[in-house]
Formats: sequence, C-alpha cells, structure tokens
Amino acid sequence: MDRNANISDPPFEETYKNLFLKHNITPLTTTTTTPTIEVRDLPLIDLSRLVATAAKERENCKRDIANASREWGFFQVVNHGIPRRMLEEMNKEQVKVFREPFNKKKGDNCMNLRLSPGSYRWGSPTPNCLSQLSWSEAFHIPMNDICSTGNPHVSNLCSRVKQFATTVSELANKLANILVEKLSHDELTFIEEKCSPNTCYLRMNRYPPCPKYSHVLGLMPHTDSDFLTILYQDQVGGLQLVKDGRWISVKPNPEALIVNIGDLFQAWSNGVYKSVVHRVVANPRFERFSTAYFLCPSADAVIQSYKEPSMYRKFSFGEYRQQVQQDVRKLGHKIGLSRFLIHK
Repeated sequence: MDRNANISDPPFEETYKNLFLKHNITPLTTTTTTPTIEVRDLPLIDLSRLVATAAKERENCKRDIANASREWGFFQVVNHGIPRRMLEEMNKEQVKVFREPFNKKKGDNCMNLRLSPGSYRWGSPTPNCLSQLSWSEAFHIPMNDICSTGNPHVSNLCSRVKQFATTVSELANKLANILVEKLSHDELTFIEEKCSPNTCYLRMNRYPPCPKYSHVLGLMPHTDSDFLTILYQDQVGGLQLVKDGRWISVKPNPEALIVNIGDLFQAWSNGVYKSVVHRVVANPRFERFSTAYFLCPSADAVIQSYKEPSMYRKFSFGEYRQQVQQDVRKLGHKIGLSRFLIHK
C-alpha cells in the first residue's frame, strides 16, 4: 500500500460512516469468511484470424465474436493490435495521476489536465445500502477533452491517453461493425453514423485497498450504457459478472483486453447480444487499476431494434442517459433497459 494513500485516497469511511452504522458494519477485527466464487476464463478470441488468408478462418473469427456476445456478453481478445508497451506506459501515467492528493484530484485542473468539471468521481452519489457503494475513484474523460493543452508538465499523460484512446477506438469500431454485420447486412454503416470519436469517452479507474470492511464492493453491480466497452486491467483481479444466474470471477490475462456488450447493443440487437451485470470486488490488500473505453453515440442518436417486433421502444441516447441518472439519484442504482421494454 502506498505511503501517501492517506492523502491520495478519497474519504470513504468518513463520508459513508452513517451507511456503515445503519447496517451495523464495523471494521473487521477477525478474519471474515466470504462465499467462494468460481474463477473462470472468458472466451478467448485471437483477432489475428481476422486477417487470415483463408476467408473461412476470417468468418469463423467473426462468428466467435458474435457467439461470445450472445452467450456471455463478455469476451477477451489477444493480438488486438495495441502494443503491450503502450498499455504499460498508459498504466504508469495513470498511477501517477491517482497518486496526487485527494484535494488536488477533486479540483478542476488536476495536474493541469483541464478536464470538464466533474470529471473526477469517487464513491457513489446516493447509496441506500452497502451494495450501492463503490469503493473506487475515477477520471471520466470525454474524447473531446483529451489533451487540449500543450503544457509540457502533462505531455506524458496526455500523449499516452491520446495514443491509447485513438488506438482502442479503432478496435472498438472494428468489433462493433462485426457485430452489426453478423445480424444485419442492411445496417453496415450503423456504427459510423451513430458514433464518432467525440461522442466516446475513457474512464481511468483506481480501486484502493479496503482492509477494514468485507461487505464493500469496488464498483457496484451494473450494466454499461453504451454499445460496447473495451477494458485494460492490471493483474490484481476483482472483476466479476453474472453467468447462468451466478456470479463468477474473471481470471486476469496479461495478454488480453476484455470486451463487453453494453445496453445499446442489446437494444439494437433485440436482445440477441447480452449486456451483462458485472461488478468489481474490493481487495483488502492491493489497489487495482484499469482503463475502459466506452463506445457511445451522440445524445440525439436514436436507438431502435434492427428488426420487428421489437422488445424495446425506440429512444435517444440522451433520453436513456437521463433516465439512468434519474434512477440513480432517486433509487441509488440504475434500472436500465427494462424501463424501455414494450409490454404486450
């Protein structure tokens, strides 16, 4: 644990002390037994097959991507075209910014990043119970915010973030186009029409150690409100998802990036591709870092099923996001796509 953690960590205990008292949760004085959760490997897809000489191999790779999106909603990719060195340098700069004192991070100009107000986030805004509390902090970075400054003191961080974002956005679009192609040849330009680099965003995450409480999550259960997410994580582990009605832990793979389907793809695919509930468990000893890229459309983009009859009514992304935010403020958690189901 970093010796500066006391000034860099958000004030979780102080802020949420009433929540702990409400649930009669006290700091651990003895070892607590937690339920054993099975550790699984996600479906592994080698993207070098997409440029194979044989057309059949290329199509088989696309089929595997679509099948994993149907059956799991999550998969991991190797030979994805993003150099290991780029990922490691991105992580190194990410660690540096999270090492800044908390009071500096919550300002609007941490390390001269000049991000939009509210880009730094921590904890949960309105948790009603422990399952709604997230023991984590993050920088939410819209793509159009990335590196608008030429300040030499932030050149390393900005250049690494920009390089990573540009490269991973190409991968996200490639995978999304494959998923569209496997369901509808009539909408092959769908992603290009709905999404642009300026509508997507990065989220740099840090999950501080949580040594005192066994009931706290690093990130509360949720689905992603986008088309798809690409995640680069360290090897600490902690990501869990629901598979066949049970929580499973994802085994980290140092060579892979994780891809998961978001709500918008589930709506567009009429429930074929699955946006799966996932969470991050807090680690009592080790901090965890990850960076996620979210493939999002513009606020006025209309999302509707590629075929009829549709499970969901059509909606704009702005409307969907507004409903999610309203539910989180009122209920402490997201409701999501079930708000838009067509009841017959």
